[in-house]
Amino acid sequence: MAELVYDKTGRLLFTEEMKKEYTLLFPTMLPVHFGLMARLLENEGFKVDMLTTNHRGIVDEGLKYVHNDTCYPALLVIGQLIDAVKSGKYDMHKVGLLITQTGGGCRASNYIHLLRKALEKAGLSYIPVVSINLSGLEPNPGFKLGLGILRKAVFAMMYGDLIVQCANQVRPYEVTAGQTDGAIQTVENWLLDGMNKGQGLSYKGMVENFGKITAAFRAIPVAGPPKVRVGVVGEIYIKYSPLGNNSLEQFLLSEGAEPVVPGLTDFIIFKIYNREVDVGIYGGKWIKKKLCQVLKGYVEKCQRAMIAAMEQGGFRAPGTFEDLRRLIQGYLGEGNKMGEGWLLTAEMLELIHSGTPNIVCTQPFGCLPNHIVGKGMIRKLKDDYPYSNIVAIDYDPGATKINQENRIKLMLANARALAEAEAPEQAGPAREPAGAAAR
Repeated sequence: MAELVYDKTGRLLFTEEMKKEYTLLFPTMLPVHFGLMARLLENEGFKVDMLTTNHRGIVDEGLKYVHNDTCYPALLVIGQLIDAVKSGKYDMHKVGLLITQTGGGCRASNYIHLLRKALEKAGLSYIPVVSINLSGLEPNPGFKLGLGILRKAVFAMMYGDLIVQCANQVRPYEVTAGQTDGAIQTVENWLLDGMNKGQGLSYKGMVENFGKITAAFRAIPVAGPPKVRVGVVGEIYIKYSPLGNNSLEQFLLSEGAEPVVPGLTDFIIFKIYNREVDVGIYGGKWIKKKLCQVLKGYVEKCQRAMIAAMEQGGFRAPGTFEDLRRLIQGYLGEGNKMGEGWLLTAEMLELIHSGTPNIVCTQPFGCLPNHIVGKGMIRKLKDDYPYSNIVAIDYDPGATKINQENRIKLMLANARALAEAEAPEQAGPAREPAGAAAR
């Protein structure tokens, strides 16, 4: 068994020896994106397991070790990790826990310390916790990500967004059930095979792959009239994670709706742009601002290529990050950036302007910024867009799934009634919806 090694502060390190023996467990937020990342890490010699468990015991486990005033996503993530360690599936002395750490002012920077405290309380302090971050926080000798894998990770995030956006527009209409999920697996396999051979890791190669991805989903036979489209926004973990939102997308599909979930790319650009905004508001070195502008410009260039591929492939495409910035003017300032900040309200505006006025705003307990820029802005949006149909759904340890689903069913009933009535004239959207009409 690997020797336990600590740094000067007493933090347990993940060593080179552990890399050979240990399995790294990490929670799921975006199943497709994180699935790609898991396989990239496996190709780097790590043993990893992306947790897809989803049962009430995870909440109960989180409540044992996380204060119930802490945000619900933190409770779920820590509960899922400890539940997995105790499940009997793994050798408890040969597992490590992998978790992101942003270094910012939100929960993602606190999870890692809450997790270590929970492990100590559970008598599992011998399990190493590994931080994934881009800020140089908590380095580990056995977990080093070189430029090569970081580059692949960036491309994997872009590919993940395109896969999910296309799949969500096909799955509600597929003639043969399960064909969309099969296409996702096929696309992931050839993308990863290509990246391992050094393919698809340039801008030109990425654009070529974008075209292949849209073609793969376009080839799936579809049928039926357009369904009611329902946007999903909110705190990033609850918005994307099936564990966090009680499999919201699957529920919407079962109710005959088409889920429309904004991608991760805008959030990535948002986080880069915030560093640029900080210099303008609080001061700082011009070189930092310039570097952020260059990085932001490159990701935006990739985003525009992704949008073009969707349009050319016959899919509805989202707007650009700059479209979101224009939409938010007059609603929130760019200094509102904790959590999802002004981006959450901007996503609701984009959905309204692009023909998806029916929106579920996922509200996790304990996330104050989300309540301000999410639920707190719904009345203002309703005043400006009376035809908007937005419901805020609370997710917390005591919330019942049946209550959440009943409220969503009421929103869907309103959506269908509005669809049957004469569509009200929309008051001057900031931009027309990009891409093709609903499939």
